[in-house]
Amino acid sequence: MNSEENYQPKVIIFSAPSGAGKTSIVNRLLELEPRLAFSVSATTRPKRLHETEGKDYYFLDKEQFEAKIKKGEFIEWEEVYTNVFYGTLKSEVQRLHEAHKVAVFDLDVKGGLNIKKHYQNNALAIFVQPPSLAELEQRLRQRRTETEESLQKRLAKATYELGFASQFDHTIINYELDQAVKEAYQLVVKFLNS
Repeated sequence: MNSEENYQPKVIIFSAPSGAGKTSIVNRLLELEPRLAFSVSATTRPKRLHETEGKDYYFLDKEQFEAKIKKGEFIEWEEVYTNVFYGTLKSEVQRLHEAHKVAVFDLDVKGGLNIKKHYQNNALAIFVQPPSLAELEQRLRQRRTETEESLQKRLAKATYELGFASQFDHTIINYELDQAVKEAYQLVVKFLNS
């Protein structure tokens, strides 16, 4: 057997309820650690004003996304909300591996656990937890990207997702961003150097 075919690169997964701060932590880590690169997910959700195609997400319509599912082009994918899909393209991880970078995933909880299952010991899975649901609600409201209905859906989903924290390798409670970044950086460097 060709050992290159069986080789699994190291990957790093950050998952959290929406608004817990995982994207802020990931962005800071990408600035601090040159071995890392962001794995861009695909989604069917609408693009937000500040987002860039191919940098934040690959924005697909539902038909394009479903066609890629049928062709087996995803490592993992989920219908996170009704008709809102997110997934990790095999081609994206391959692109980062060929660039000699360690892929960093910023995923919902189920997606994170699916990537961990796929990469097993070659994956470091970190769960970012908000200090409380009240604090999470305040953060989501400050974003001003949600309707009241979508906010309530996100909070209900967050309550559900918090139950999965124990399935991750580590949990970081994001009381204060600088401290959370410091904790995450220490875990990442230890994993990369192991």
